[in-house]
Amino acid sequence: MDGSKPADEGRASAKAAPPDAAARRIDDIALHETPGHLLRRAQQRAVDLFVQAVGDRGLRPPQFALLLAAYQNPDANQSELVRLTGIDRSTAADMITRLAGRGLIRRARTEADGRANRLSVTARGVEALEAAADRVDRAQESIVAPIPAGQRAQFLRNLARIADLPDAPAGAREKTGKTRKGS
Repeated sequence: MDGSKPADEGRASAKAAPPDAAARRIDDIALHETPGHLLRRAQQRAVDLFVQAVGDRGLRPPQFALLLAAYQNPDANQSELVRLTGIDRSTAADMITRLAGRGLIRRARTEADGRANRLSVTARGVEALEAAADRVDRAQESIVAPIPAGQRAQFLRNLARIADLPDAPAGAREKTGKTRKGS
């Protein structure tokens, strides 16, 4: 033989070779420091705290948000509730159907546009919101509990910026002296 390696042997050794020691871009990513990952984990924690506070049979965060938005915006249509809650249109439609089936919300065709529904919370829906309100407050307090009290307002403003929400309407926080409520 001439001392050269067969072609197949060279390829096999290249496949088995350990990765080179050169740094890769993925070596510099600290998952526990990435905003998207932290926000997803924080959302999971927020939902867990909400469900623990409200109970397994209570309203879920998006249901509470949709029902509360409908209550606070009487005769809003589905598109307005989608805008207010950030829940996507098809999910909101399914939720409205289920909430209506449970007797918590009522749909009525608008006179201006026969295709659009005006939504209103029924007496039973108001009862469900009121029954959950104190527990939702406790859940919201639990969510921000790890943040020092003096930093919570700024934290919530920053979350609203990330969520690309407009500033709260004038007087929204001053009415109760508390932070935003909901999911």
